[in-house]
Amino acid sequence: MRRALASSRLALGAGRRTRGRWGDSSRPWTRRASSFGETPPDDLRRLGRPERDFFRFDVIHESKRSRARVGEIRTPHGVVRTPGFVSVGTNAALKAVHHETLDAAGLDLMFANTYHLMLQPGAETVEALGGVHEMMGRRRPTITDSGGFQVFSLGTPERRSEAKELKSRNPTKHRRENLLLEVSEEGAMFRSYRDGTKMTLTPESSVAAQKAIGADIIIPLDELPPYDIDDNALRESVARSHRWMTRSLRAHLSDVRQQAMYGVVHGGVDRDLRRASVEYLSALPFDGMAIGGSLGRDSTELGSLLEFLMPLMPKDMPNHLLGISDVENVDRAVMLGVDTFDSAYTTQVARHGTLFTHSRGRINFRRAEFRRSREPACHECDCTLCSKHSLGYLHHLDRANEPLAWTLASEHNLFYMGQKMARVRERILNDEI
Repeated sequence: MRRALASSRLALGAGRRTRGRWGDSSRPWTRRASSFGETPPDDLRRLGRPERDFFRFDVIHESKRSRARVGEIRTPHGVVRTPGFVSVGTNAALKAVHHETLDAAGLDLMFANTYHLMLQPGAETVEALGGVHEMMGRRRPTITDSGGFQVFSLGTPERRSEAKELKSRNPTKHRRENLLLEVSEEGAMFRSYRDGTKMTLTPESSVAAQKAIGADIIIPLDELPPYDIDDNALRESVARSHRWMTRSLRAHLSDVRQQAMYGVVHGGVDRDLRRASVEYLSALPFDGMAIGGSLGRDSTELGSLLEFLMPLMPKDMPNHLLGISDVENVDRAVMLGVDTFDSAYTTQVARHGTLFTHSRGRINFRRAEFRRSREPACHECDCTLCSKHSLGYLHHLDRANEPLAWTLASEHNLFYMGQKMARVRERILNDEI
C-alpha cells in the first residue's frame, strides 16, 4: 500500500498524466466538473455517532503543550495504545519477520491489504480458514484497507513504484499491460496482476471482501487521483469518494460483524475540499477517521496540511494517517494529534540496509566501516540483533545474501518503532511534547 518519503501517498505525482478510463498516457487526467454541494443522506445522518460494545476510543491524556494525546482503542482482539505505529503485513504477513515480533516490540495493530488477499488466496479462502486472525495465528487488533490504493496505482504513472512492485510479482505478459481498465460510478475495473483476470472493485464488493477477511477495523472504498490534477477533477473525485464511502457504509451497517469502519478524508492539498470532506464524513456514523488521498509533494507540504486539518477532526473519534510513518514525520504528526499511522517503510528500508537507532540516528549496515565491527547496532535496544549479534555479523549476512540479514534488520526497526512510540506516549503523559 504506499511509499516515497515513507509512502507513495506522500508524493503521488509529478504530473497530470494517467491511463485507462481517464485517457491514455498522452492525455491529462480530466473529468466533467460538478458541484460539491452534496449532503450526507438523511437516513444515515439520523443514526448519529455509533455506540459499539465491541469498539471504543478513550482519550487518557491531552498534552498541555501541543495537540498530542494518549488514548486507547478497544477492539474485539485487544487494545491499541495511541499514538501508535501500525506495521504493514501486505499478505497478512510481515516480510521476513514473524508476527510475534510485533508483540515483543509492543506494537498492537497490524495492517493487511485487501487487494492482495482478494487475489491470493482469495477473501473466501481467508474466511474458510477462520478469518485473518485465525489464519495468521495472531489474535491481536488488525486493520484492512479497501483495495483502492493498489487498484488506482495500476493506472497512475505517479505511483509507478507500487505498480511496478505489483506487476513484478508475476512474470507474465500482464506485467506489460495497463491493468486499470475503467473507472465509473459503479467502481473500478482492473486486471489481476497474477493472471490477467478482469475484476471489478465496487464499494459493496470491497466491504464484502473485508467482511470475509474479518479485520477489526475496515476502510470504505475511495478514489485516489494523482497529486497534480485540475481543480474540477479533484472536486469531482472527492464527491465520488464520498458517494462510494456512503455506499460502503450502508453495506457495512447491514452486517456489522463486530467491525469498525473509518471514513477517509480526501481533498488533496486543497484546504476547502479537506474541510468539506471532514464535515461530510463527520455527519455519518463512522467509528473513526482516516486521512488519505494525496498528502503533498514533501514533508513540508504534509506538515502544513496536517496543521490545518487536525483541528477540524472530531476529537472524540480515533484518527489514522494512511501510509505515512517514516521516522521524520512521526514526531510532527503526533504533536498535531494523529493517533495511529502505518507504512511498510520501516521494514522496507531495513531490507535495503538501513537501521534506525536512538543515539546514532540512521546507519547503513552495508557500509565497509561495519565489516569488522563488534558493536551492537543500538545499545538501548533489546531485539535479537542488538542483544546477540554485532554489526559485523549483520554486514556479513547481507554480503552473503543470507535472508537472516533481512529478518534481523527488520525486527530491529520494528523494535525501534515500538520503543519510540512508548517513549512518545510517556512524554505526552508528562506534558513534555
